[in-house]
Amino acid sequence: MFLEELQLEEREAFLELADLIAAIDGKLSIFENSILNKYKKEMGLEDYKIKGLVMDDILKIFKTERSKNIVLTELFQLIYSDGVFHDQESESVRLIKSHFGFNSNEFGSFKDWIIKIKELSVDGER
Repeated sequence: MFLEELQLEEREAFLELADLIAAIDGKLSIFENSILNKYKKEMGLEDYKIKGLVMDDILKIFKTERSKNIVLTELFQLIYSDGVFHDQESESVRLIKSHFGFNSNEFGSFKDWIIKIKELSVDGER
């Protein structure tokens, strides 16, 4: 949705982070895989190969408030794509939120917003 606003280094870092989050529960769902492919296409990085960067190194790349908002918003879409918010995903989001300096209210509103978007998407498919 907003990923095209990210700089190239941020786009690559986002793919690394999204890949980490998608596989954090030990399996990649068809929904998560579909969203990862959508991200690659949206950012023009269809041929990007995941390097396996660690989360701390990835998060340091996002410096602006705007890029941090984009990352968290898009990650919630990925996390909720399979309909389950796993404990490992929750812990990762907590770490990301903390690293980015978001307060609880910002975090909650992002989460609620993504849930609403997902509901609208499902309703639109009916």
